[in-house]
Amino acid sequence: MMQLVAGQARRAGSVTGAAMIAAALLLPVSAHAQAQNGLSNLFGGIFSGPNAAPSQPAPGPGGALPWSGEDGASGHPLMTAAAIREAAGNFSNCVAAMWPDAARRNITQENFQRFTAGLSPDLRIMDLMDSQPEFTKSIWDYLDILVNDNRLAKGREILAKYKAQFDATEKATGVDRYIIASIWGIESNYSTQMGDRSVLQSTATLACIGRRQAYFKDEFLSALEILNRGDLRPEQMRGSWAGAFGPTQFMPTAFKRFAVDGDGDGRRDVVDNPTDLIASTANNLKKDGWQAGQTWGFEVVVPQGFNYMLADRAKAMTIAQWEKLGLKRATGQPFPHPAEKAYLLAPAGAQGPGFLMLQNYRVIMKYNPAEAYALAIGHFADRLRGGQPFVQPWPRQERELSRTERLELQQLLAQRGFYKGTPDGQFGGQTREALRNFQASIGVPADGFASSDALERLRGR
Repeated sequence: MMQLVAGQARRAGSVTGAAMIAAALLLPVSAHAQAQNGLSNLFGGIFSGPNAAPSQPAPGPGGALPWSGEDGASGHPLMTAAAIREAAGNFSNCVAAMWPDAARRNITQENFQRFTAGLSPDLRIMDLMDSQPEFTKSIWDYLDILVNDNRLAKGREILAKYKAQFDATEKATGVDRYIIASIWGIESNYSTQMGDRSVLQSTATLACIGRRQAYFKDEFLSALEILNRGDLRPEQMRGSWAGAFGPTQFMPTAFKRFAVDGDGDGRRDVVDNPTDLIASTANNLKKDGWQAGQTWGFEVVVPQGFNYMLADRAKAMTIAQWEKLGLKRATGQPFPHPAEKAYLLAPAGAQGPGFLMLQNYRVIMKYNPAEAYALAIGHFADRLRGGQPFVQPWPRQERELSRTERLELQQLLAQRGFYKGTPDGQFGGQTREALRNFQASIGVPADGFASSDALERLRGR
């Protein structure tokens, strides 16, 4: 499960890799969504253009890239090159100093010494933590990549192969099997791309070096707890640079909260045991509030002249109320439960499709707080179920703004008094709200979509 850590890792309980990409599209990844790997492994820099990053240093032994030796892009004092080198020099002492905390978690001294022996910092993680790609892909490109025929075919094979496990889990938890299969497919391409970094090394590095030490100290100690209990072996705990592991990308703290022994063998193996994996992922969603028998949302047609100021997660209304405002299902079918509450998401503004999002979409957002990720999960699940592609076209003629342009857009909004934050080139709710207010002030649809046209209008051209 993806967490958005370090500005792109998953929530305080779990994290994944698709999140790292999705979060860059619609929301700034939350403090724990970047921790997970899933898609970050699967696609690497797929959402970065050819000029997305400066040239990289030559690979070191084993093909791994070394640390750049440069200050982090965040500007955080603990991410300066000098601070990183100083912390790296104290790494062994930092790890050893965590023994009293480990003892309080009932980790034996023998296991603490065994699992921490020989640990060294992976400083390349510092570059990954603070990376800021200049170019990103659009949400429609993101969906095209994730929801494809090959992955759908593999997902159907997985659903058939583990039908008994999905049957039992769905009966016990009420969590939709297609959502579980969707997460599995999007996070790790069905266990084929889960990350290859040592979870212990990654979390120990981040617990002792950089700007998220308190968060990752908990992750590191939780990883030790997992090994001390015997649920997993060190070689199984390999994953993303931020410590997410397994086919559905659990962070160590999320494992502690949600992992279950699905087959009663005494171990909670979410890496190599499909029964435990399916049951644990479902348990995560159930505890986050999954509503059995309900869907995640509906694609809707938004009428001309609609007030897009209402397209806000905080402005939920009943579906019946949305219908009175002119919204209709894109398929032409009636809404099954008009009394359900939903909010309107318009990820491509007035030029693209709209979506009414229900409670289960919010649950997926808890799994990974990026709108693009949650939309991909819901849509992929529907396709696995036999559903069709989205009906309405995306504005494919639009190009994504570069980071430089995103920063300029925020600066121009700030100059006009609409944006109150610190311009950073990352778009979240505050930027979207500021852009809406600017659009409303000039009499164009206030959809908050950061198009090249919106930037040109801000420039006064």
